[in-house]
Amino acid sequence: MVAVDGPVDGSGDGTVLGTAKMGANRPGPGAHVASASFMVAAGARGRGVGTALCRFALGWARERGFAGMQFNAVVETNKPAVAIYERLGFEVAGTVPGAFAHPVHGRVGLHVMYCPF
Repeated sequence: MVAVDGPVDGSGDGTVLGTAKMGANRPGPGAHVASASFMVAAGARGRGVGTALCRFALGWARERGFAGMQFNAVVETNKPAVAIYERLGFEVAGTVPGAFAHPVHGRVGLHVMYCPF
């Protein structure tokens, strides 16, 4: 899924603002839980793009009968992303301390976040 600047009718400039990738979190016995990953362009941050992408991914997963959505690696210092996910129904299921080598903050935790349907 790609988010672009401008309305669906094509009157925008078509700049890519962000992307989302969705699928099963794990194959086999874990395939009933979805996962997604997102990227938002630096210039598009704070404009609701991440929220829209996450809402789309949640709807996509619900329509396909998944039991919930799990994010395996949300950097704990990415406060805007954590806040979006929590607003949309996710909870931090756990944090792996020091699992991400942040270029500014050094080693920080990675949250595992889950939203049941």
